[in-house]
Amino acid sequence: MAGWLTRRLMNRGNASLNDYALAQLELSARDSVLEVGFGGGALLSRLLATAAFVQGLDRSADAVAAARRKFSGSVRSGKARFDEGAVEAIPLPDASIDKAITVHTVYFWRSLDEGMGQFARVLRPQGRLVIGFLPKKHMDDMNMPAEIFTPREPEDIVLSLRRAGFDDIELRRPDASRWLAATARIR
Repeated sequence: MAGWLTRRLMNRGNASLNDYALAQLELSARDSVLEVGFGGGALLSRLLATAAFVQGLDRSADAVAAARRKFSGSVRSGKARFDEGAVEAIPLPDASIDKAITVHTVYFWRSLDEGMGQFARVLRPQGRLVIGFLPKKHMDDMNMPAEIFTPREPEDIVLSLRRAGFDDIELRRPDASRWLAATARIR
C-alpha cells in the first residue's frame, strides 16, 4: 500500500517536469528508449504509445513489479522490459538504445560521471539524453535530507555530460519554472 501511494504522489508531483522532459526527448515511432528511475510509471504509458521499444530501470523492486504487472502485455510482446538496478550499472549492451530519459534521479546517483558514462555507453551514436532535475539552489531551499539527496548544480551536470562524450548540450527551462531539463547527444 505504501509503495502504491508513494508512486501515485510522485506521479502527481512530477507531472509538469515529466511532460516537459518528454517533449524534449523528440521521440519517434522507430526509437528504442530507456527510462531510468521510472518510479510511479507516469511516463511509461506515453513512451509505450510512441516508441518501438521501452526499457525501464528503477532501484525499487516494488516499482519494477508494478510496471511489469501494469504493462504485462507490452512485456509479453517484447515491446517493453523493466529491470531493477541503478544508473551506475545499466544492464544493456553498448549502443543499444536510441534515446534515454530520467527525471528527478540525479540527486540519488553515487556519481554523476558514472551515470553519464553509462548513458553514453548504452546510447547509439547521435542518441539523445534528457535529464529533468531541480537545481541545487532550489533543492537547498527545500531542506532535503543530505543523507538521501545530493543536490546538483546545473554546471556540474553539463561538465559531466561533456566528460562522458556528449555534445549539443543545452539547459532548458520552461517559462519561470524552477526546474531544468538538460538535453544532450552522444557523439
